[in-house]
Amino acid sequence: MAVKDGLSIGALATRTGLAVSAIRYYEAQGLIRPWRNAGGQRRFERADLRRLSFVMIAQQFGFTLPQIKEQLDQLPHGCAPTKADWVRISEGFREALDARITTLTNLRDNLDGCIGCGCLSLDVCALYNPKDRAAQNGNGPRYLMGDAPQR
Repeated sequence: MAVKDGLSIGALATRTGLAVSAIRYYEAQGLIRPWRNAGGQRRFERADLRRLSFVMIAQQFGFTLPQIKEQLDQLPHGCAPTKADWVRISEGFREALDARITTLTNLRDNLDGCIGCGCLSLDVCALYNPKDRAAQNGNGPRYLMGDAPQR
């Protein structure tokens, strides 16, 4: 029987740049699943380096930990995910990223008009939102959030 070494939490922290406390937090959230060696110390799979890197990147894109966990739960545990595994979970994020890109592009392209207007309230903007029609879609700057203006 082969002895399983794994990475210590300190080695994982060094390799990822994360604080040990952050790694423990991600463990508590179920994003990684260490095992214990004969001495009771946490040990991590080398694949956890990729998992934690994915967590950090996904957080930079604004995904929540529950959203990230939902994707990571689709990967195998105890072994390194394959390229096909990563492609499969990236498809889950692709739609959300495309929607964010569309929203951010719309915001970029229309923000100067709203800031330059000075009204600061869509309910009084007779040109962009007559009679506050956007309010039926919910609170906030609906058109800047991606809703299409009604003509």
